[in-house]
Amino acid sequence: MSETTIFSKIINGEIPCEKLHEDDHCIAFNDTSPQAPVHFLVIPKKTIVSLSECMQEDINLLGHLLFTGSKIAKSKYLSNWRTVINTGEESGQTVFHLHIHFLSGRKMNWPPG
Repeated sequence: MSETTIFSKIINGEIPCEKLHEDDHCIAFNDTSPQAPVHFLVIPKKTIVSLSECMQEDINLLGHLLFTGSKIAKSKYLSNWRTVINTGEESGQTVFHLHIHFLSGRKMNWPPG
């Protein structure tokens, strides 16, 4: 049994969000605690705890999530952005539902963290 997360509540419409995109497979919305001038998330509607929990059957879904984020970034006229997937608590994952961060609008330094 999977744990209810803030993202599952957003998917179910229990919590509002600044929705940027929604289709049968995913939803994208602005992050409520942005770490850059542009910071949005793309999450699958399918409950997947983290990237490490993905299965062979999720290959097309993962591509769809990345492609959707890229389309949103381009619609915002971004030519540069950082894409981040935190996997596990030590990497900084705080919501245990797979999500992809898209960040832009400032210089991104390396190494992060």
